[in-house]
Amino acid sequence: MKGRKGFGAAFAGFSGIALTLAISFAVVIALILLFSRVPGTTIFNFFVGPFRNSYYLGNMLNSAVPLVFTGLGIAVAFKSSVFNLGGEGQVYAGGLAATAVCLALPGANGLLGALAATAAGLAASAVIAGLSGFFRMQWDADEMISSFLLSAAVILVVNWFITGPLDDPANNLLATLPIGPQYALAKIFPPSKLNISAFFSLAAAAVVWLFMNRTHAGYEMRLCGLNREFARYGGINVRTYLVAPMVISGALHGLAGVLSVLGTHGAAIKGFSGGMGWNGIAVALIARNNPLAVVPAALLFAWIDAGARAAMLHGDVTYEIAAVAQACIFFLVTAQALYGLARKRSAA
Repeated sequence: MKGRKGFGAAFAGFSGIALTLAISFAVVIALILLFSRVPGTTIFNFFVGPFRNSYYLGNMLNSAVPLVFTGLGIAVAFKSSVFNLGGEGQVYAGGLAATAVCLALPGANGLLGALAATAAGLAASAVIAGLSGFFRMQWDADEMISSFLLSAAVILVVNWFITGPLDDPANNLLATLPIGPQYALAKIFPPSKLNISAFFSLAAAAVVWLFMNRTHAGYEMRLCGLNREFARYGGINVRTYLVAPMVISGALHGLAGVLSVLGTHGAAIKGFSGGMGWNGIAVALIARNNPLAVVPAALLFAWIDAGARAAMLHGDVTYEIAAVAQACIFFLVTAQALYGLARKRSAA
């Protein structure tokens, strides 16, 4: 009986996601038919364009990497029933911290310097996210609001560093000075930007799944997420699990920023984190907060983004069609998640 219920819940979840994707893609197709003068070509390029050559395919896979990390960060927080809405600022801060360390160590060994930059990026973002958890633990301040506000402030500070003290006057972009070539992650699918961070993302998904499902701390975090009062009566220090999930979530967001700098941009570019934090929420919701399912969910969002670029280059629509598709998925998946939460509360 229990197995049947589990299968039924899984099937309902899958069918809900499938319906969400069908509606979103139907909206995209309708918009293309409405506004494109060559709808057949544009639709073909939207869906197939990202796979037409190694450059497009590699860049699509590369853009999925940071979404895996942000999706994992959100999944850890949501599984623990804390809510991190500061992903954008945390990604941004992680990338800037890594850049600053690389610029401060121009002649350092590549591996050691990259490890130091990664540690700095993880620490910066973990502290920023952990503050929201601490405020919740200490003063019962809503972590959704505090993480969002902290993120907004952090973005302004990072922008000031990028366009001020660390600005590269020789670059037409609003960006910092470039990091040393010894820090660049090895490319694995030229001529695209795909690099070894793709393997790191797969490893991170496996590690997070093992931590959440095969460790004592992961069990306590999940139990707090299911019922904090029950966990408290069971002897678990629930206050700890208001802070720890936020710290882990922030560190994973920071890692997305670090790898974006070391693997893709080679510098901190103003606005490079655009959409990573918010899209990570949708990725986690599509994956039902399952770390292993975060990987295909991130690939889905990267495919939509790459498809819009291909349709823009080889068709006659604007890139904003990707934003429409992603917005549809975001709102429909969020509505589905909220509906499920409401049903659980009413049943209780």
